[in-house]
Amino acid sequence: MGGEGGVALNVPASIAALEAIDDLTLVLVGQESLIQPHLQGIDSNILDRIELLHTDVSISDEERPAQVIRGDKRSSMYLAVDLVEKGSARAMVSAGNTGALLMAGRHLLKTIPGIQKPAIVATLPGLSKPTYLLDVGANPDCTQQQLFEFAVMGSVLAESISGYPAKVGLLNIGSERHKGTGEVQGAAEMLNDCAAINYLGFVEANDLFRGNADVVVCDGFVGNVTIKSSAGVANVVNDLLTSMGSDRNNELIDQIREQINPQRFNGAILLGLQGSIVKSHGNATLEGFCYAIHQAVKEVEQNVPHLIAKKVAAIMSST
Repeated sequence: MGGEGGVALNVPASIAALEAIDDLTLVLVGQESLIQPHLQGIDSNILDRIELLHTDVSISDEERPAQVIRGDKRSSMYLAVDLVEKGSARAMVSAGNTGALLMAGRHLLKTIPGIQKPAIVATLPGLSKPTYLLDVGANPDCTQQQLFEFAVMGSVLAESISGYPAKVGLLNIGSERHKGTGEVQGAAEMLNDCAAINYLGFVEANDLFRGNADVVVCDGFVGNVTIKSSAGVANVVNDLLTSMGSDRNNELIDQIREQINPQRFNGAILLGLQGSIVKSHGNATLEGFCYAIHQAVKEVEQNVPHLIAKKVAAIMSST
């Protein structure tokens, strides 16, 4: 129940997700006295699919990430991830402390065999289809091996959702083969040598939204700057569209606004864990948090962690 909106936003968003997905059941983990008022007057067919797990302990954004496993094990974040580890839940969604969420995920769920570190995956809008960008903040510094693993994981995610072979690119400062850091160059060589990955080559930032690549890989520092810059531009464009006035073609403006709305792409998957965790942006709207829940449902339906483990094992056995 974290994030800037807290219970007042997350509970109504959860109800909206339950209204949209008939076979969904949610466990709301947090302080029951704060959650209950937002459940008043809800239809019984929705209320019957809500379970409450009470705790009055939480991890704030200001706390060190390690506190989630070194401190009180009754925090809402720890308990929610623990539900996934025990098999009592299929996925976990949180708008709370990102570092703590990563630490809880690695501690309780563990990484998939053959994967060194999990990555955070964001979805970017495109002209014809979305692009998956990873890592967007979990690992500021990455080795070439880790970038290669991100490419493998990203391709599995994209293919599981789209149903067709994913095209993978490496984010770089140029498309020429000699451009980029040593780690990026090394990852490119590894991807070129891997027949299991449909590697396109280097992708420049100005081509990110054209949809030429289904998956774009970078380290967490570059990815985080990229995703936040993109969201900032989208917000500025939205403000410009709003300021154009009512004498314009409002239907067209609304279509453009909806196409670039960052809330529609909220919900970053923590890829590489032996379980499903989705990180909602801390300042997500009700609509955005609801989309994050939908993202978690998609990952569960496609059994993405299992598919990643299967592909990693196949690649390792062929080398």
